[in-house]
Amino acid sequence: MVQAFLNWRTLLALVAILIVSGTVFYSDYLANKIAAEERQKVEQWVEAGKFLIQAPEDADTKLPSLIRNEQKSIPIIETDEKDSVISFINIDSALVRDRPGYLQERLQEFRRTNPPLVLELSSEPLLVNRYYYGHSDLLREVRYYPLIQLVIVALFIVITLLTLQLRNRSTQNQVWAGMAKETAHQLGTPVSSLQGWVEMLKESGTDARIVSEMEKDVNRLKLVSDRFGKIGSTPQLTPTNLIEQVAHMTDYMRRRAADKIRIEMHSHGLETLTVSISPQLFDWVVENLLKNALDAMEGTGRITIDIWDEPARAIVEVSDTGKGIPRSQWDRIFKPGFTTKKRGWGLGLSLSKRIMEQYHKGQLFVKHSEPGKGTTFRVEVPRGR
Repeated sequence: MVQAFLNWRTLLALVAILIVSGTVFYSDYLANKIAAEERQKVEQWVEAGKFLIQAPEDADTKLPSLIRNEQKSIPIIETDEKDSVISFINIDSALVRDRPGYLQERLQEFRRTNPPLVLELSSEPLLVNRYYYGHSDLLREVRYYPLIQLVIVALFIVITLLTLQLRNRSTQNQVWAGMAKETAHQLGTPVSSLQGWVEMLKESGTDARIVSEMEKDVNRLKLVSDRFGKIGSTPQLTPTNLIEQVAHMTDYMRRRAADKIRIEMHSHGLETLTVSISPQLFDWVVENLLKNALDAMEGTGRITIDIWDEPARAIVEVSDTGKGIPRSQWDRIFKPGFTTKKRGWGLGLSLSKRIMEQYHKGQLFVKHSEPGKGTTFRVEVPRGR
């Protein structure tokens, strides 16, 4: 699937390059052709003016006059031998009148654009007229057309890539949801069987402590199965005391942590903090954060869970004194498949982020981390849901 996506991107890039390259070359060809035709028109216009000046009174001036009058697209400025402006055509007279220096600006622009046409009126004394001209609107449009098309092609590629990316992500989500539901389905039968065996052990007089611990682990398996079964479905959010929910998971992880790891929870005077959550899925988030913290400390250190209440949200922060996360990996750790462990698929933080953002409309992110000193993850749960 990823390879197909890359192939699509490569194909689109090649098509875009071919379209833009072809357009640039063809537009340049058209522009040069139009520029040559426009210079020819200006030459004809100048020659027609010369004929009208020098023609005898009985000469037929109909054609030269027509050439002079029909030239309405190319801006031209006429100057004398000292480059002082004599006249101009096809330039906005209102701008010339209202903006001092405007005509000189256009003259400088025309000098840079095209070489002038020179008409010698006399040699003794030397009298010449120079004709500077610019581009017509048509020529400017042809020259700008490739840029406009480039923008359109770029927008097309961006929209197409975003569509493909969204479709690819949607397909991935469906695959993960399908795998999760299938896992829950496969776990269902052995978990039910184990529950039956636990009941039989209770009735057979087996050591109550052993049966109790087995029952906890079986219930734990059932909880995991229920969690996987909820992936891909819209969970039921219920008003829940966040303090108790986090405390329950903290106690569970504290019993399974190494002796040299201390886990502390601080609610800062709060006893009740009610928010609308899915308890099973939220437990999964807290559990994943605590497991990551335990893995980061490698058998010794301290984990601190802080809970605050704010007007618009409830805050849960999980801090550890582990090895920390480089700043460059703060976003990557939430990508499916990214892991620094030798075991695991790298799905815990990715699923946790999805649970918070998609199902609870909250947030999960790295608040702070420093290599060698530890990491703080922050969970934000909206209030008033």
